[in-house]
Amino acid sequence: MQSRNPVLSKLGRNNQSGAGYGVSPQYLQDMYNAPSYAPPTATRPMTIDDVVVRGFITLGTLVVAAAAAWYLNLGWGVAAPAAIVGLVLGLIVSFRQSTNPALILGYSVAYGIAIGVISKMYNYLYEGIVFQAVLGTMVAFAGVLAVYALKVFRPTPKFTKFVVAAGFAAVGLMLLNWIVSIFTHGGLGLRSDSPIGWIFSVAMILLGCFFLLLDFDSIEQGVRAGVPEKYSWLMAFGLTVSLVWLYLEILRFISYFFNND
Repeated sequence: MQSRNPVLSKLGRNNQSGAGYGVSPQYLQDMYNAPSYAPPTATRPMTIDDVVVRGFITLGTLVVAAAAAWYLNLGWGVAAPAAIVGLVLGLIVSFRQSTNPALILGYSVAYGIAIGVISKMYNYLYEGIVFQAVLGTMVAFAGVLAVYALKVFRPTPKFTKFVVAAGFAAVGLMLLNWIVSIFTHGGLGLRSDSPIGWIFSVAMILLGCFFLLLDFDSIEQGVRAGVPEKYSWLMAFGLTVSLVWLYLEILRFISYFFNND
């Protein structure tokens, strides 16, 4: 009867091919060279510090790419393809929940180039607006963090569903506005210097703040659940996307009221 033990089965095969002896010399040599114990790969749980470090790396990469695009005076011929690449990478990371640093940093570089070109264009039209937008983004981030840390408000499942649905609706409205603008100047007026445009921009800024709340909540839940350390990359990606959203919306909103005189 053949043994079900794989080691014993292998010994039996060597016995049949070992020139009349129980075990072949090569097999004994392989057993001698093999490690006596191979410990399993340990996975360290994610910490807040992991997210902070990955966040600095991801956001720092985006800022460096934006600064390089600004300094090199890149135009829309580079910014538009970069934005498309960043969008594709962002969708891949989001829907696949990927923790691949190459994809996440690739998103940062691509979107950083686009943001650098957009920022320089706005700063050319409204000198000093970029500094104000950066300052506004920092204030919004600090405010949302304070609200979450002080437990003034914590996201609920219903609130999370509402924010996600609102995000899809906002993207759909912006896409529809762009399509209509091809045939009618200003489209639906969502991106124009008008009361409708102001209200829409304020709503988009608030939506960006809501996404930051969800990011903070995801980080806290992930740390409590002890998810693997690699997921800190995904958390950092979420924070970066929310901050990019906030910055662009604040930049646009300030431009409505900027005075160059």
